[in-house]
Amino acid sequence: MPSAIEWTDETWNPVTGCTRVSPGCDHCYMFTLYPRLRAMAVPGYEGVPGEVRLLPERLDTPLKWAKKRHVFVNSMSDVFHPRVPFDFVHRMFEVMRKASDERGHVFQVLTKRPGRAVAWWSDYGQRFGDVWPANVWIGTSVESQKYTPRITVLARLPAPIRFVSAEPLLEAVDLSRWLDSGALQWVIAGGESGPGARPMELDWVRDLRDQSHEAGVAFFLKQLGGVRNKRGGNDAVIDGQQWQEMPETGDF
Repeated sequence: MPSAIEWTDETWNPVTGCTRVSPGCDHCYMFTLYPRLRAMAVPGYEGVPGEVRLLPERLDTPLKWAKKRHVFVNSMSDVFHPRVPFDFVHRMFEVMRKASDERGHVFQVLTKRPGRAVAWWSDYGQRFGDVWPANVWIGTSVESQKYTPRITVLARLPAPIRFVSAEPLLEAVDLSRWLDSGALQWVIAGGESGPGARPMELDWVRDLRDQSHEAGVAFFLKQLGGVRNKRGGNDAVIDGQQWQEMPETGDF
């Protein structure tokens, strides 16, 4: 499905439903959007948001897209949710590898559970010759300093592009340790949006931008956040300009 998310082109959801794991999940759009999709009788949303559903009939969808694109994987769930069996994760990765090779797609996997990603790779990596699929990026969400250790876990994965989504950014975050070590190749930042949105201070964003640039890492400001207007796209501006940098991979 074409996406309004600024840093991707398409979403692919072979899994739907998720459960909250940290404060960044408090106002997750999935919990708001899921009931709307259910009311519209969209397949895959017949249950409740906290019910994780596997949808194998959607697995081969990326192989049908002729034009290469960035694909956000499981925007309505988490690839590495504990209710997603490792074998199903493997099937997703096999599709991603094949679609990357045949179609040139780049897949963006974002998880709040990097420990489970590491456990999966430990069990299944040999099926890929212990070589991470080149066009599969993997990131973790870090909404506050408390959750920065997720990056240490993420760094155990041999992906060529590892990234952080600091959204919703709930406080100033120091990522310099991981940026300087080469653990990250991309930083996304964004404020929270929708009812009850918690405010983001622009100085927190400036600091992340400066940390990223000092380490030579791409920085992407997704949105400033807000209750009625998320201030994304052309409105996501600090210091008079947008910041929509992407990792340099040579693929796009």
